[in-house]
Amino acid sequence: MTSSPMIVHQGEGEVLDVLGVALRFLCRAEDTRGAWSLMENVIPEQAGPPPHSHPWDEAYYVIEGEVAFQIGDRRELVRAGDFVYAPGGTVHAFQGASKSPARLLIFDAPAHAESFFKDIDREVTELPRDLAKVPQIGARHGVAFEGR
Repeated sequence: MTSSPMIVHQGEGEVLDVLGVALRFLCRAEDTRGAWSLMENVIPEQAGPPPHSHPWDEAYYVIEGEVAFQIGDRRELVRAGDFVYAPGGTVHAFQGASKSPARLLIFDAPAHAESFFKDIDREVTELPRDLAKVPQIGARHGVAFEGR
């Protein structure tokens, strides 16, 4: 499989609902032969994943708004223009912290997050009833939630 040049315009790309966060794929695993992927998240206040870890690296760039991050033992409010890097195996979490939804770019390498997010979108359809499914879905994809 070979990679092809691409342009994704605003409003294009597959959008998933992942626990109340709109996740839009800008560059998918299949576009990079699995080397990396890039997603845009729109994160409402108080929404976001609980503390978790996985074997792949992730990098985050805040486009707008504020996001409360936990990275290892460090907790910090990051704002538009700020960057966060979580090496594989690092426990991390984030939550929207501004009144208007925050926008965040997420880069993962190698590209493993896509199938996890697709399963969450497909299997977790009613909150809070379906939240109990998330740890099992995570386990299938190498995502370990703290305290689970």
